[in-house]
Parts: sequence; structure tokens; C-alpha cells
Amino acid sequence: MHQGRLALRIHDGAFSAMGLTARHPRTGELLSTVKFMVQTLAAAGELQRDLQRELTYDGLRAAEAKGNKGGRRPAVTGKTIADVRAAYLDGQTIAALAREHGVGRGAVRTAVADLLPEHVAADEGTPAPELPASLDMPGKVADFLRATELEPAERAALDHGVTVRRGQGYILRVTAAPAVHRQLLDLCQPLDGNQGAPTVPAQRKARREYENRVNALTATSPR
Repeated sequence: MHQGRLALRIHDGAFSAMGLTARHPRTGELLSTVKFMVQTLAAAGELQRDLQRELTYDGLRAAEAKGNKGGRRPAVTGKTIADVRAAYLDGQTIAALAREHGVGRGAVRTAVADLLPEHVAADEGTPAPELPASLDMPGKVADFLRATELEPAERAALDHGVTVRRGQGYILRVTAAPAVHRQLLDLCQPLDGNQGAPTVPAQRKARREYENRVNALTATSPR
């Protein structure tokens, strides 16, 4: 921000009264005290995020030690599981079943996991776990997913993503197994506005970009 001659202004909240735009009258540069305060705020924010991540992982380990299984509760339960599995065996697609039961495709995929072609192939002794792949996730998709409840593997993939600035936005370069990319894609389906949520064109476009990249990865990934 200093190199780009930008100033930080906080409009509301506890720090809104701080003057962070003052410049030296002769050089036009931000005052050294202002730069110090901005750096302090940035360091405090980074510390808060790191502490939250550490506490989350500590809580997951404590829960696992007690025998509790983490992650989201299954969206498809009870008799619905049997109906979904029977319909899948009859030839219905995962997307069609998700629309019929009002759940995400990831929930249907979980319910029929042992019936999927990749699972059957693994049982038959043919290959190969999926190798991690790096995909560029649009920033609008990453922002949505960060506010979503994720499985530990999904959260770790986002946390370890590399931010690449592009103009006024950014992309998050996420390295994960193709299955994790597909799960993340399923979770950001509400950005299409087809589950009762309002449609934001920029978010829908960002999700479609990520979907195209995931589909291209899936098409080229060895099974």
C-alpha cells in the first residue's frame, strides 16, 4: 500500500477514529507513525487468523481423541438414502437426484460413494489414488467457501492456497486432490442462484470459471 501511495481509512468500528491518511507536507509520503499503525493492525489480523486456525485444529484433534467424527452431518439420511441409491442404480444422474431431493450434489455423491465408478475400479485393483492438482479459484468463490462449513481436507486446501493478485481482484491457487476440487465446486453451487439465493452475476460467472477448470481437470485425470 505504501509503495502504491494508497492510504487506509476505517469507516466504522473501534478503529474508525484513527487518522491513517496523514502525509508529510513536503514529501507526500504517509507519516511513519501511520505506517507503523497500519503494520500493527495487519500483524494483529494475521495473528488472529493463525490463532483461529490453530484452535480449530486443536478442537478437531480433541474431538477425534474422544471418538467423535467431525465434518458436516449427512444431508441424505434414513429412508432417503435407500431411495437415492436405488435411483442411482436405475440410471439417474447425481445432478438429477440432487435437484429431486433438494440437496447438493456432494450429499448425493456421499450417499452413493461405494457405487461410483472410481470406487468400483479401486476395488478391482485398478489404479491409482488421484494426485493433487493446482487450480486457480476465483476470489469470489474463495470468499464464499471461506464462510461455508467445510470438511477438514477442504478447509486445509483453502488455508494453504496461494493468493495471486489480479487487478482489483485476486485468485486463490489451490492444490488438492481432484475429489476435493469437486467437493468444493459442489459447495459453491448456491452462487448460481438456483437454491433460493439471489443471483449475483459476478459470483455466478466466477463459479462457472471454477467449474470449467474442475471439469477440465476431471477429464484429464487418470482414474
